[in-house]
Parts: sequence; C-alpha cells; structure tokens
Amino acid sequence: MKQICEVAVIGAGPYGLSLAAHLRSRGVDYRIFGKPMETWRGHMPKNMTLKSEGFASNLSAPAEGSKIKDFCAEQNIAYSDRSIPIALDTYLNYTQSFRDRFIPDVEEALVMKLSRGSDFFELTLDTGECLRARNAVLAVGVTHFAWTPKVLAALPADLLSHSYAHRDVEQFRGKDVAVVGSGSSAIDLAHLLQKTGASVKIVARRKQLQFNTVPDGDPGIFNWVQQPPSTIGRGWRSYFCAEAPLLFYRLPRHMKDRAIASHMHPAAGWFMREEVEGRIPLMLGHTPVKAEAKDGRAVLTLANQSGEETLAVDHVIAATGYEPDLDRLPFLDPALNVKIARSKRSPLVSDRFETSVPGLYATGLAAMDMFGPLLRFMVGAEFAAPRLAAHLNRSLTRVERRAA
Repeated sequence: MKQICEVAVIGAGPYGLSLAAHLRSRGVDYRIFGKPMETWRGHMPKNMTLKSEGFASNLSAPAEGSKIKDFCAEQNIAYSDRSIPIALDTYLNYTQSFRDRFIPDVEEALVMKLSRGSDFFELTLDTGECLRARNAVLAVGVTHFAWTPKVLAALPADLLSHSYAHRDVEQFRGKDVAVVGSGSSAIDLAHLLQKTGASVKIVARRKQLQFNTVPDGDPGIFNWVQQPPSTIGRGWRSYFCAEAPLLFYRLPRHMKDRAIASHMHPAAGWFMREEVEGRIPLMLGHTPVKAEAKDGRAVLTLANQSGEETLAVDHVIAATGYEPDLDRLPFLDPALNVKIARSKRSPLVSDRFETSVPGLYATGLAAMDMFGPLLRFMVGAEFAAPRLAAHLNRSLTRVERRAA
C-alpha cells in the first residue's frame, strides 16, 4: 500500500527547508524530499562569499534564535547585518544547524515522478518508494533551470559547461578558460579559476562590470529617503518589491515585467571589485555571435563596436544565469504538466502560491514571475514560507472539518 501524507515538499533548499520548518511548527503532516542545500553545497564556487548581506541571508522559522546572526554569535563568528560579507562555509554550517534544529526529518531522496491521481498526488522516489500526498509543493530552486544561450550551446559538451556545474575547478589548472557573463556567478568563478591556476578571461556584452554598493552603515534619514535600503537592493523600486510582494502580485503584467527586468541585471558583491579589476583580463562590450570547435578548442566569434574578433580557449563556461521553465522539471508527469497554466514558462500561481491544478503549489524562483524579484533571492523565503504554511494549515483544517 502506498503511504499517504498531507503535504509533500519537493526540494530542500532555502524555500523547502523554511516551509517545512513552518509546517512542522503548526503540526501539519508533511514529508520533505531532496538533498539539503545541494545547489549551495555542490554547485557554488568553494571560495565564494555571499552577495546578500547578513540581514538578508536567513532561512525562516517561527522561533527565536533561527537567524544567521544567532548562529554566528553562538560560534563566535564575526557578523554584521551589512558590513561583513558571509563566507559560503559559514552559511552552509548555519543551514546545517537550522536543519538539525527545525527539520530533522528531511528525506535525502529524489522525486523521480510526480503525477495526479483522482484524489491525491502520486510520487515515486529514487529509493523505489511510492506515496500519495493531498498537496504537493514545488520548491525546486534553480536546480533544473540553468540557462545557456543558443549561440554557446552549439559547442560540444567537452568544451562547454554552465557555472552551475562547478564548485571546484581543479580540472582547469593550466587551461585557457573563457567565462561568459558579468554577474556574481561569472566573477566568483573567474576568481576561483585564477586562484586555481587557470588562464581566465571574462567575456561580457556589458561595457562595464557592476558591483553592489558598498554598505554605508547608518545611511541617515536624508539618504534613507532618497535611497531606502531593502533586502534585495537600494532605492524605492527595490524597497517596494521587497516589502510589498502582495501588491506586486496585483500589478499589471507590463509593470511586473519591467520591475523584474530591472532587478535581473548582473552585479557582483561589492567586496569582489578589488579581486577582479586590474587582476583578471576583461573583454567587455563583446557579444558572442558564433561558437565552434576547432582543433580541440572552442573558438568564439565576438562582436564589438569595432567589428568582430575571435577568441580561442580550451573551455567556455556559461555564467549566464537561470530561467524557470516547467518543461525542464524531469519528474513532472506530462499529463500533469499540461494542466498547469503558465505565466510565460513559469506556473501561474494564486496569491497563496497555488497553481491551476488544485493542491499543487510552487514557490521560490518558479513563482518570481507573479510575486516579483523578491522570490529570486533566498530572503524571499521569509515571506513565502509562513504564508504558504498558514494557507496549507487552514486548507487541511477545513478538509478535516468536512470529513468530521
């Protein structure tokens, strides 16, 4: 017989773990599946420092002492809400501590198939177990959404990879590598490549690299009014997106698109400027228009203001970000997938994160198109997790009352 639970959470990153912590505190019957923080543990440059500031780097739990500043205090690690960047290892140790305290029952199994039965969702795990759930939540993060431009995708697999594939870059020691992109992934990875002994160039269509603004401590009332700080950036637009995602949800589509686009521009942490400028060769204002393999190397044709030039390297890394696309979730049963209404390639969700399929929810990056750029960042879990957990708890309570 198949086991039954009320809520199946698919994904154990910041959004999945935070949701599970809130469900558990409410006594909701749930199961959570996934490799905890796998993207952060296995797919981020090992020397990385978080771009998000300390106050915006928390998982969410309805309890005191659950924030990263509390963990740092317990471990005697220097911490500041704004001025001290957080090392990746510190963040991972914090998330492990969070998991041990709030979600000790994470199941490190992968969902291989999710389908819809008559009354329940049916899940098949890589362990061979089958189970049923009244509700299912897609908290899949960026795992399946790495995006590579078509022009680069023409290269064979041995000459091209995505930045998602690289925590360690030892295999590129002594190699010529082009990192295509200008955001934090590109800059962090190029820095690691150089430290490892690769000959690296950053190639980007932008004419200059962008870095986050250096924190200024207490900005004062005048600066605050002009450029209010928020968890996702400075300025009134960022402040609105961070503080009012439910109002954002109700904006017209064209205004949503404009606000999301304005927050999707690539920028690295302020502390990386001195690690890059004058140290790593930059080919800015260069757009790849062709990529081909020649004599075992990747040859990029790059367009710039003066015309075109070529760059031959041993490997190309596309640090070109992530784009949510339901069709790229391999575990979604096709019969279920076609029933999910879309906003572009993301699921169209209600203001309680429910898709057009009753009982199926999506959170995190998959819901960004509806709630705005806040859902692109880990800090969005502090909004999404308690709201979704409260809704699921109310829904299940209504079901129990009807059954009684």
